[in-house]
Amino acid sequence: MENKVKIGIIICDRYRTCAGGKCLRSMRNREGAFSIYADTEVELVGYTTCNGCPGGNIEYAGDEMVKNGAQVIHLATGLLVGYPPCPYIDTFNDFLEKKYGVKVVLGTHPIPQKYLDMHTQLGTWEDPEWAPRLSATLTDEATRLAYN
Repeated sequence: MENKVKIGIIICDRYRTCAGGKCLRSMRNREGAFSIYADTEVELVGYTTCNGCPGGNIEYAGDEMVKNGAQVIHLATGLLVGYPPCPYIDTFNDFLEKKYGVKVVLGTHPIPQKYLDMHTQLGTWEDPEWAPRLSATLTDEATRLAYN
């Protein structure tokens, strides 16, 4: 691998008991939003929740992650696919980028097929503003099914 990037992951507090299996698997396999690191070594320097709406842990978590060397913070896929999706995701993105000067990536693991099916049925992501939010985590059907 050519270089190394240190990352942090912030998950939705609704999933606070998540062990991170899908995020870590996709990081290891360079799938979903982690595909941007195809030729890069990745080191995880922080993993935590937002602490629930409206994101009381975002400031502290961002500060701690940057102190640990984070260059990129991923806002986990759960923030995009939860019911409903996080209403603060753009606020978190803008705050972390401006406050800490880090790159923020929306998503971690590929969107599981069952979530794509449900949000399609509900019409959640019909607004064009969702296309760029989801772009890093939409993959082919076989990969989506593997993350169900």
